[in-house]
Amino acid sequence: MMHERRAIGAATSLLVIFGIAVRTWHLTADPMWLDEAYSAYAAGHGFAFLWRVVPLYESHPPFYYGLLHLWVSAFGDGLRALRSLGWIAGLATLPVMALAAEEASRWLGWGDAQRRRLRFAAIGFACLSPAMIEMARQIRPYPIMILAYAAALALMLRMARVREAGRPLVGRAFASYFLLLETILWLHNLGPLYALSLTLALAITLLGRGQRRGDLVWLAAAHIAVALAYLPGLMILRSQATTWTTRTWLQFKPDIGLLDHIQTLYGVPGWTGLAGLFLAILGVLALARTSKGIRLAAMLLTLALLPVAMAIILSMTIAPVFITRILTPVAAPALLLFAIGAVAPGRYRILPLGGAVMLGASMLGGDIQARMAGPMQDWYRTVDWLAARFRPGDQIFAYPNEGKLPLLYALRDKGLAYPIRAIPTDVPALEARHGWHPTGTRGVSSLPQAELHAIAQEPATQAVPTIWLLRLGATTYDPGDGFLRELHRGRYIVRSWQHGPIDIIGLRRLPAKATGGTGR
Repeated sequence: MMHERRAIGAATSLLVIFGIAVRTWHLTADPMWLDEAYSAYAAGHGFAFLWRVVPLYESHPPFYYGLLHLWVSAFGDGLRALRSLGWIAGLATLPVMALAAEEASRWLGWGDAQRRRLRFAAIGFACLSPAMIEMARQIRPYPIMILAYAAALALMLRMARVREAGRPLVGRAFASYFLLLETILWLHNLGPLYALSLTLALAITLLGRGQRRGDLVWLAAAHIAVALAYLPGLMILRSQATTWTTRTWLQFKPDIGLLDHIQTLYGVPGWTGLAGLFLAILGVLALARTSKGIRLAAMLLTLALLPVAMAIILSMTIAPVFITRILTPVAAPALLLFAIGAVAPGRYRILPLGGAVMLGASMLGGDIQARMAGPMQDWYRTVDWLAARFRPGDQIFAYPNEGKLPLLYALRDKGLAYPIRAIPTDVPALEARHGWHPTGTRGVSSLPQAELHAIAQEPATQAVPTIWLLRLGATTYDPGDGFLRELHRGRYIVRSWQHGPIDIIGLRRLPAKATGGTGR
């Protein structure tokens, strides 16, 4: 027994060290991509902007931006400081997963040795999870959503043990759970999907015979209070719903690629990822032997599957909301179920052990591959390319305007400053009355050809020696190269650069003789 305890302790330490290392390695080597730049931009403004202006163009509640604003006020707005909030949330998720495993095993009545194994498996899968690792490196609300979802799971299990002991449900665990429920609602516009899943899972866990009437009253009152406190967030979501549902460029295709995205949430894509499904089945079979186990299995399956199922249904019927990174919180309950399948008592221990090793090894391979893959949008290389060609008097035109955000932060990180003109104006371009909104946000607008022509013919535009046209998603925002053709009049293309959605074209003014001008 002592030998096993030491072995598990040593293995846990190694996994935690690896988990910290892959979440930290080159944390500031990659530039912000577009969505991260949005977070940094919003966090650089005060609360008046966050709560009055952001809701005019974003469907996401401003709560996360408010947290990030407080963070940068204390620690600065450099890339390291901005990324550290999600990094800390990602690291905090590891002990929370261990706590959830402890609460689950205690509720099931497992002994010390079995509880120790479950904690080890849960924290091990969490350390290796590619989804959890990648989100911990993001300047977005996702790592905090994962932490809150995992903590709510642990508190739910704690309340189940309180109820089983016959004690009043109201207490610190109760208050903390509902505070987290409110937080999850306010962290993202898909927060209601997670809140609904948590509410259903809580009902599965707590409701039944012998329920105290006072507990039922408190549960109902707490849910009503949470719903009322979320009403402003619901109004923000409703006000942006039309723009998002009718004008977004996102598409949802229920094809074979969807399976890879779903597997990414719970482990890794491909046939090796099926080891997670195997462990989940073993976990459900093991839990089905007792009434408590059946409740726990139903609760974990609800938390792991319901948000994904609802996102798919919404994507097929209303608007495409199935985006892998948004759904990563479901990894927490799924990994706990995998851990139960890996360590649950049984006769043929080699089968779950083999499944756990296969899943862990495939996760490890995915982690290494992800770290070697490079940034999603390489703005640093883009800046290096520009720096070698940019001349005094040149100007960057960002169309759509949101392209200015990540480029501006990449320039700052490189210690450079180039003039950038956002078209039609800086984010949010709320005054662009005649445009349309391909990304579903009112802060970013494409313009009709007449307005693009007018911008290209402005004296200020004509005076720029070389215009570097930055386009993100050119086929979406500049279909038919409309703005490019307008700027091309009287200019010739000198250089171009493309990396993923980043597209830069240099347009140099023709000499006066070539245009027949007067040389002004």
